[in-house]
Formats: sequence, structure tokens, C-alpha cells
Amino acid sequence: MVSDVPVGAFLSGGVDSSAISSLANSYFRKQGRELHTFSVYYKDNAQYFEKSKFQPDSDDKFIKQMVDYLGAKHHSVVLDTAQLVDALESAVDARDLPGMADIDASLLLFCKEVKNHVTVALSGECADEVFCGYPWYRDKEILMRQNFPWMPNSREGFLKPELAELVKASSYAQELYCETIKNTHTLPDCDPHERRMKEMVNLNLNWFMQTLLDRKDRMSMFSGLEVRVPFCDYRIVEYLYSVPWEMKNYKDREKGLLREALRGILPDEVLWRKKSPYPKTHNPAYLAAVSEKLSEIIAEPSSPILRFVRKSALQNLLETENPVPWYGQLMTKPQTIAYFLQINYWLNKYGF
Repeated sequence: MVSDVPVGAFLSGGVDSSAISSLANSYFRKQGRELHTFSVYYKDNAQYFEKSKFQPDSDDKFIKQMVDYLGAKHHSVVLDTAQLVDALESAVDARDLPGMADIDASLLLFCKEVKNHVTVALSGECADEVFCGYPWYRDKEILMRQNFPWMPNSREGFLKPELAELVKASSYAQELYCETIKNTHTLPDCDPHERRMKEMVNLNLNWFMQTLLDRKDRMSMFSGLEVRVPFCDYRIVEYLYSVPWEMKNYKDREKGLLREALRGILPDEVLWRKKSPYPKTHNPAYLAAVSEKLSEIIAEPSSPILRFVRKSALQNLLETENPVPWYGQLMTKPQTIAYFLQINYWLNKYGF
């Protein structure tokens, strides 16, 4: 909260950002100041939203409930399909690598708008890694799978055979996984289940959280916005690592310990809502737009991506469904298509 420039807060209506916003709001009120909060929406998303295992409900009603509860100055940032598609290239520029497609692009556009009002923003990110909020902490099948839990499948099959044989991406990922598991710290008398939960935390802190923090920093600083993540304070991370799983899973709820600690700070309906990830567009116009662009790339023999990726695999991606997300809940079919657009742009940019 210490800053000589205006400070605001991201507000998604989830437990984490709502907690940060509520505490920041109380701090501001004591000083006679007004907190500015910010939410991202997608044009026509309500019309096309469908519940899923990873996204059980839309954020809209919870955001409204928090806005009414806080009485802060709220700003809604609405993004449309054309903006998201256009920003895919800017997101690559910001990250200097192909990234998480519209998951990156939307955050970049959101931060650009937030910067018009404040210079520092508080985010609830990292609570899911620290307090064990992700679905893979509680799904027994995923929990015991001996690989990164957010990667149920790889994109190795898209590579040309000779490149796939050279890179050996799955083997490389498995080596990193095993090394991370090996370096997980536990007490000597730790039972097998508790050890596995510590391993999962270690995987998340060292890989998933690092990727999201890098994304947050690059997408925000591209517009000169500084985003702070209080849940990532090293004192919180160190303390929570030592807390047993049965306490983190208090009352058999994801982030149960955090929810219990937030009683009286959040409305009950927000406090006990099911976890929902960073919002993304469900508008079929987005899928249509990125599919058209990928079709154009495939049709151009000089496209640099075709030197590395099988054309038939890209065509198959366009023509079939993609029921199993890649990279956790984030990368479904539209994001995977957009990811290949980013790769092709990146290769072009650097003259491959």
C-alpha cells in the first residue's frame, strides 16, 4: 500500500482479489481516501458462457456484490474480439516470447486501461499456489499422475518428426518434473500423502507460479503499470509451506484455511464460492477469427512456422474439438490456435 503514486486493486469477484480489495479499501477509508477497483469483461460473454469443471460460474454477479459491499470507485474494462486478436502480437512483444495467447493479450489490454487511472495495482494472484486452490490439488487421478499436473498432454505431436526426435520435449519435461520432486523439502516423519501435497506445492511454486508472475509483470509493465501480489510475500509463502494439508483443506474446501481467515472480511456468498480462474472470452467470434488467421498462415508456404510444425496437425486442430485443456484450465482450442499465431509472428519478427 506504500506508494507516492495512485494505488488501485484488481477485482474479479473471486476470494483472492476480493480479500485484497476489501483490506485495501479498509486501509484507504481510515485515511479518508477512495479505493479504485478494476474488473475485466468480454463483449457478449454472458451470452456464450458455459459452465465447466474449471470454470463453474461467471464472475459478474460476484463482482457486483463486492462493488456494493466495498462502496469503492469501480471501473469495468470491456474487451471485444477484434481487440483480443490484435493484441496477440503486442503480447508477444511484451513477453518477448509466444505466451498464453489471449490470456496474455487480455491482461495486457486490461492493464493498459487500468494505467489510465492508477500507477500501482494490487492483485490476488498466487493465493492458489500458496493455499492450494487449484483443482489438481483435489483431483485424485491428477494428483497421483507423475508429471506436471497442468500438462495432461503435450504439444510435441505438432512438431515435425525429425524435430520432435531431436528435442524430446516430453522427456525433457519429465526430467524437470523428477528433479523438482527430488528437491521437495519435508520432515523425516512426513506421511506419503502429506509428502505428495508438499511435492505439488513445490511444483506449483517453482513452475506454475513463476510463469504467471512473469506474465503479470510483463503484461503490466508494458504499459507502465506496477502490479503487486501480496499473497506472494515470502513470509506468507514460507509459513504456508509448513502448514499441513489437512489445515489448508479446512472443512474439505479448496483454500479452506484462507476462507476461514477471511470471515467477516468478505460477504459469505463470495467467501464460499467455488474457485473460478482468470476470465477468458467464450465468444465463438474469437475462435472464428483466430481460426481464419491460422488458415491463412497454413495456406502460405513461406510461413516460418511450417518449417517446424506439421501442416496436417494444424489443419486437424482447426477441424476437430479440443476437449482436454492444455496448461491447466487456461489453454483450450481457441487459445491453442492463437498460440500458434503467436509463434508464427515471433518467428517472423526475428527473421527465422
